[in-house]
Amino acid sequence: MYFTLTYELSSSFYVGISVAFTPQTFPDFPPSFYNFTGDEFSEDIILTVQGTKVKILNYNETVEIVFQGTNVLEGSMNHPMHLHGHSFNVVGSGFGNFDNETDPEGFNLVDPPEVTTFGVPKKGWIAIRFVAKNPGVWFWHCHLERHLSWGMNTVFIVKNGDTAETSIRPPPAYMPSCEVPSLKDWRQNDDGLDDMAI
Repeated sequence: MYFTLTYELSSSFYVGISVAFTPQTFPDFPPSFYNFTGDEFSEDIILTVQGTKVKILNYNETVEIVFQGTNVLEGSMNHPMHLHGHSFNVVGSGFGNFDNETDPEGFNLVDPPEVTTFGVPKKGWIAIRFVAKNPGVWFWHCHLERHLSWGMNTVFIVKNGDTAETSIRPPPAYMPSCEVPSLKDWRQNDDGLDDMAI
């Protein structure tokens, strides 16, 4: 379903309009578990679902995410993932399927590298951690343009903190609204005549 938005996403969230996105429905876990690094996959795993799901985070919340690389269509590759508005620590990485029981034992929690972009290895995984301390709406995406267009992206919304210093500033009163002209307005000349009728 597509919407013509009169608010951009951050305004939608901060003024309480949720039609632009589906709040708090981005999954905490994959919809199904399978051998992500295997050589054969069923068709229902290969096809993805497009949506407007976002992840809403509380201010100062510690977030850990494990990205699992796959071998889907044998064409997967290293995915350079990037999060706007935050730096994060790479606490672990490895090849094969991530094992939640044993792999965290090897996490580097002493001096993990701090980055803004990292590569999820083909047939491997990478674990990151960050503190959501920058309120706002932040784009999370693969830096390969084709993958971005296929939907390898989402949005994190970091809620305001308890003080003015830990909250997003409201837009200034002089800021114009983001109004997109309709197709009809766009097609008309300055003289009011419709370009398509000429």
